[in-house]
Amino acid sequence: MAASVFPRMHVSLYVADLTATVNFYNTFFGQPATKIRPGYAKYVLDRPSLIISFVENAQRVASHFGHLGFQVETVAELDERLTVARAAGLVQREEIGTSCCYAKQDKFWVNDPDGVEWEVYYFHEDAEFNDPRYQDEYQQASASQCCIAPPAKVPAELHFAPAEAMAFPIAATAPAAEPGCGCGTPATLALDPACC
Repeated sequence: MAASVFPRMHVSLYVADLTATVNFYNTFFGQPATKIRPGYAKYVLDRPSLIISFVENAQRVASHFGHLGFQVETVAELDERLTVARAAGLVQREEIGTSCCYAKQDKFWVNDPDGVEWEVYYFHEDAEFNDPRYQDEYQQASASQCCIAPPAKVPAELHFAPAEAMAFPIAATAPAAEPGCGCGTPATLALDPACC
């Protein structure tokens, strides 16, 4: 019997440039978007169990958003994901054997084109303390404390996966939105998110 992917979390984020976002996430998630419409893209992931959608609206991109992340099952899986992210030039920071957020973890961070931070981590065990560098930052309430990636480095050139990166290219004229949904229309901001 196959393991259930439900309940599945859904997240929707505003983005400034949908094409750059799709290129980034095709590489980061290792799969093409499930659905692309004008101003809209969606990924349905089984591992982690997540539906994440992106709505192109530069005015609504929020810089005060915390971060997203997912825990992997094994150190080997973390190493595999880190190797792929490194090769694509996505990695912002690596932390191995760190005690952050009161847990001993191995992790790395990437930032999407709009600065949304993703933490990919392997959890070793709970910890009763944070590494001193994080504790000092908590006490000073600085912008670089534990569980916050540093500002994105802007590489001279990103190395997205070739060919696969735009397996579902964003067309100037895409198929019409699903009946009654409104995805990809000006009404997107007011629609019921469950339809997308």
